[in-house]
Amino acid sequence: MPDPFETFGVEASFDLDVAALAKRHRSLSGALHPDRYVGRPAAERRMALDRAIDVNAAWRILRDPVRRAEALLQRHGVSVGEGGEPQASPALLMQMMEVREALAEASAAKDLDKIGDLAERMRDRERSVAAQLLEGFRAAGADADSLTALLPILGEMRYLRRFFEEVEAIEEQLVA
Repeated sequence: MPDPFETFGVEASFDLDVAALAKRHRSLSGALHPDRYVGRPAAERRMALDRAIDVNAAWRILRDPVRRAEALLQRHGVSVGEGGEPQASPALLMQMMEVREALAEASAAKDLDKIGDLAERMRDRERSVAAQLLEGFRAAGADADSLTALLPILGEMRYLRRFFEEVEAIEEQLVA
């Protein structure tokens, strides 16, 4: 797959304006829409379709902070992926266990307000972790060792992501 930053024609940075990216995605998608290629030669239609696929894949990566961080790390030769980070700290594991227990209790009690409070507390933490990643990428530049030091922070972001997925599933179940 082509580099997602190059596909969108943006600087390779963790700090991207997602609203501007969304606008760029709509523009590129419109320009590559199959209706614009009706009556064109098959090779040209296929090239436009391939480019549209690349644009959509790049959009999925760049709009997601975890996947965007992974793409930046991979650009500099840092191996990433679930399970590729160093083991999470015992403190983080304990904190996540405690918040998941509180979530399970709120779910069992069908307490949507408590679930919302827990989610908001973790959103605050997610913003803090994203700020740490941003600062880490700015400070590291292209230094692979400094970038590798960001892996535990990325791992924490993944833990938070799984928590939010769990919250979403519980909310869907309770509201349905």
